Amino acid sequence: MTDARWTGASMPYIESNQGDVWGKEADEQGRTGTQRILDAGKQSAPRDVAEALGLEPGTPVVARARLILLDGKPVEVAHSYWPAFIADDTPLAHTGKIRGGAVTLLAELGYQPGTVSEDVQTRPPTKEEAEALQLTDNSEWILALTRTIASPDGHPYEVSVMVSPGRIGRLHYSMKVD
Repeated sequence: MTDARWTGASMPYIESNQGDVWGKEADEQGRTGTQRILDAGKQSAPRDVAEALGLEPGTPVVARARLILLDGKPVEVAHSYWPAFIADDTPLAHTGKIRGGAVTLLAELGYQPGTVSEDVQTRPPTKEEAEALQLTDNSEWILALTRTIASPDGHPYEVSVMVSPGRIGRLHYSMKVD
């Protein structure tokens, strides 16, 4: 994750029945990847999330925040959002681990990815992001990846915002063109 020789792929993170993808990816590099649930529950949709989900700003969503760790050190803060009509009263709305992961749960609920859009930007971290990522250099920027997943019929059902230190190394994207 913080090594230029380590190139991760997005596809395993959107396929169901993959188990702990992050743990497996880190293990392949001889490292230990874990995560900690920071918060989960219903909240009003932030403006950008509402827009990506095709909702009115302030519409209830279920949000889940996770701290992603590599060898016990924070490397990413991830926030995922789902419309409340999809995720309320599911394990997504609670801080416990989800058997098989969120992607598998969503597939069981009938939500399979049809299209995935990922936007990447760099920016200064918020105070909360800097604290969570234990950034010690006040001039270090973060890399923010926003992933929107839509069903095959084009309805977005998940937005995830993943923030990592700018020193992450490298991002690689590949896609199959039909």
